[in-house]
Amino acid sequence: MIFEGLSEKLQNALGKLKGKGKLSEKDVNDAMREVKLALLEADVNFKVVKDFISKVKDRCVGQDVMESLTPGQHVIKIVNEELTSLMGTVQSRISFASKPPTIIMLVGLQGAGKTTTGGKLAGYLKKHQSKRPLLVACDIYRPAAIKQLQVVGSKLDIPVFDMGDKQNPVDIAKAGIEHAIKKGNDLVIIDTAGRLHIDEDLMNELKDVKREVKPHEILLVIDAMTGQDAVNVAENFNEALGVDGIILTKLDGDTRGGAALSVRAVTHKPIKFIGMGEKLDDLEPFHPDRMASRILGMGDVLSLIERAQDAIDLKKAKEMEDRIKSQHFTFEDFLDQLEQVKKLGPLNELIGMIPGLGNAKELKDVDFNDKELVKIQAIIQSMTRKERNNPAILNASRKRRIANGSGTKVQDVNRLLKQFEQTKKMMKQFADMEKGMKKGGKLKLPFFGR
Repeated sequence: MIFEGLSEKLQNALGKLKGKGKLSEKDVNDAMREVKLALLEADVNFKVVKDFISKVKDRCVGQDVMESLTPGQHVIKIVNEELTSLMGTVQSRISFASKPPTIIMLVGLQGAGKTTTGGKLAGYLKKHQSKRPLLVACDIYRPAAIKQLQVVGSKLDIPVFDMGDKQNPVDIAKAGIEHAIKKGNDLVIIDTAGRLHIDEDLMNELKDVKREVKPHEILLVIDAMTGQDAVNVAENFNEALGVDGIILTKLDGDTRGGAALSVRAVTHKPIKFIGMGEKLDDLEPFHPDRMASRILGMGDVLSLIERAQDAIDLKKAKEMEDRIKSQHFTFEDFLDQLEQVKKLGPLNELIGMIPGLGNAKELKDVDFNDKELVKIQAIIQSMTRKERNNPAILNASRKRRIANGSGTKVQDVNRLLKQFEQTKKMMKQFADMEKGMKKGGKLKLPFFGR
């Protein structure tokens, strides 16, 4: 789960203040000492941690407590606000040119995921901003870099401009922009070369490209999992080129959070997007306030809603609602629902977006394993259409055949059948409740007897 270690430590430290009716300066100092250790262990820049703790303590000690909150809740509110401020306060968007095409230059070290990120960014802006992007391949050094960009572009149905690996990157970039103007592309994303480390040749080449094409945005792509190194890289690139924003990749695998919490504070450049997986649609705008809430276990309902709106077929959802109300919910429908849920992303990530569940103690031993969804899917797909529509006909021999066909055990099949019946029963109860409320009659509570 994203920032899991940091999130748990911060919540534990601040949770000790919740039950107190009155806070002393010692209570605040003790809590801040734990918060400081948690941030340092998460590989957050030392100076950033020092400034953060100082600001929080200044606001907590001696300040009147808001009437609607307990002292502990007030401290958590301050920490939340300061975390948000640390990461940028508000969402920072791409600045599009008044006269197209908008030129975005991607820079960064080798291995940060720059080429794939270029494709993801193009796909995101095509889908959400109705842009007509062109990807320009200017990495002439890394073997197969051009081919990789072409593959990414073809998967997203986005054109890629290249001139092979024998031309000068500056000439390729200029020719790519001319090509975009001729073809009516209103967005050009230039994929530049990276290195395993920062050197003078790399920076001089990037400066040349910048000087000749005058990009509207220079976005630095850095690997979130490199922690303090990511901050050092950001400082060097910003000093040499003057970057306009940052894209953090591999944030889904970053349990610490050092880069996300440090990079903006050190460089004063906003994090604009975050990479949350390997799929080509796993790129999200960065919202500092939402991320702070997730770190403190307050969830991220807005992002969950936005993801659902993108992933869920509304027509299918309405049809499913009608089938549930008419009591015609089958394994075919169940399979359809699983497909919709899988589109939303990993279960662990979804749980972290629900307020109070990110590090809830009662969920500590629950395995939110996406492999379980795959297993359920395999079991249902091993049933005949007749069996899916009428599970009552599933006798012992049919169950054995389904288990063998799905690579599971008969116990797994029985467990799924039981869960399915419980789901159907619960849906019927809710449908009955809704009917009772619409009729204005006496409401029968399904779980507390008739």
